[in-house]
Amino acid sequence: MMRAVAFLVSSLLTIAQVETPQPDHFQRLADKPFVVTTPRGSGVALYFSNGSLEGDPDAERALIVVHGVLRDADYYYDTGMQAVQKAQAANTIVISPQFVEAEDLKNANVPAAALRWSGQWPGGVDATSPAPISTYDVFDAILARLADRSRFPKLREIVLAGHSAGGQIVQRYAVVGNAPQLDPGAAVRVHLIVANPSSYFYFDDTRPVPQTNCADFDQWRYGIAGAPRYVTGTAAQLEARYVKRDVTYLLGTADTNPNEDDLDRTCGGEAQGPYRFARGKNFIAYIKSRHPAGTNQDYAFVVGVPHDNRKMFASECGIAVIFGRNRAACGEHAKI
Repeated sequence: MMRAVAFLVSSLLTIAQVETPQPDHFQRLADKPFVVTTPRGSGVALYFSNGSLEGDPDAERALIVVHGVLRDADYYYDTGMQAVQKAQAANTIVISPQFVEAEDLKNANVPAAALRWSGQWPGGVDATSPAPISTYDVFDAILARLADRSRFPKLREIVLAGHSAGGQIVQRYAVVGNAPQLDPGAAVRVHLIVANPSSYFYFDDTRPVPQTNCADFDQWRYGIAGAPRYVTGTAAQLEARYVKRDVTYLLGTADTNPNEDDLDRTCGGEAQGPYRFARGKNFIAYIKSRHPAGTNQDYAFVVGVPHDNRKMFASECGIAVIFGRNRAACGEHAKI
């Protein structure tokens, strides 16, 4: 049963925010291969980059930008490059992995061992071929490679950022990810940025806007029930680890359209709030209420920006969050 708690939520706008659709680039396949090896087998993940996961003696920061359901990794890679250029952040390697489905590879010139997933890949399911490798296994492998001092001797920080569906993926990976680089004390810091997702993973049956006749409100990816093979541990164990991880919730204050095309309007999504900005603030309040002594997480609001990954990440506030600079350009921002 869903439980309700008090949350601070902005009132619904009387007029829906008009948003500009982002271009669909998902038919362009990434041009760089990366071999991912696990106890269950190996496969080749594809990615865009201004460098290579084979190594870079000069790279000091890695920015991993995660695409959404359109699998348009090229567009998100371009966004990452724009942020780097605007920030004048030298020695930054930008990486945008692409989680392809079988239909993307038809008649494509890619390695025979290229990993491919079903449409459920955003939830961390195993690849359908050539080996049962989760999308989260790919993140683990990328973090391990970047933390390899023999390949990246100067790297001091990895930023893993996702917007919209990519933000959902990053938030779930922050909860369940098994890479040791995610935890305090790692030689290379990993900063996870969760921007404007449609929903969040909750650790119990509390929801800010309980819905009636909503049997799946706590199913994966809203909660732990039915989680894929990759996920290990109880909700309590995952939460204890999660709040120690370096996570920033980056929210656009104008992402307030309750009827936006890509907004999760299932009862499980609606149970978290009426639109993305409200859902983000609700989740921040939820974490605060459960951890009054504090966490290793924070939040920042990008004033006046709707549901647009480029306007978020290339904004002055977005750049400050990504590159660890003064957040004076952000709206409200604070530790949790």
